[in-house]
Amino acid sequence: MRHAQPLVAPGLCYGRLDLAADRDATAQAAAALAAALPDCAVFTSPQRRCRQLAVALQARRPDLRPEVDERLREFDFGTWEGQAWDAIGAAALDAWTADFAHHAPGGGETVRALLARVGAAFEASRALAQAEVAWITHAGVARAASVWAAGRRTPGSAADWPHAAPGFGGWVTLEMPAT
Repeated sequence: MRHAQPLVAPGLCYGRLDLAADRDATAQAAAALAAALPDCAVFTSPQRRCRQLAVALQARRPDLRPEVDERLREFDFGTWEGQAWDAIGAAALDAWTADFAHHAPGGGETVRALLARVGAAFEASRALAQAEVAWITHAGVARAASVWAAGRRTPGSAADWPHAAPGFGGWVTLEMPAT
């Protein structure tokens, strides 16, 4: 599940920025998730916008006890964090897309590193006795999870990266890949 709408100006790059989410939207997302989730293990990104949802979910479903998993943090855009996407500039964006898997935008994280940590989280989930696991996380992690679930370990290019991600407060169901 993706966190609710963060309290941030439109058009800003905010991957690792620790932003709060809209309180009412978080409550609505928690209500929907609480009604939909079976008995399962729940893990959350440590970022505030996800922890807010985890707390709201547990208030509605005390049987679920979300645990923080650092691997579910959003993508790290380095020095791009907090900047308007328009201010980052076409040259910087082109450099990233030219070597999408290996270039660290803003000196942050590479897509390859994101995929590796999401893969490690998949492996940890697979080791659990419970059949179903829920993650409260971010769009970047959801995209990486869909790549991993499809059996790919690195995108060949930026065009191979999924554009779709759950909307704020939405979710997607994925099957974990076989070992």
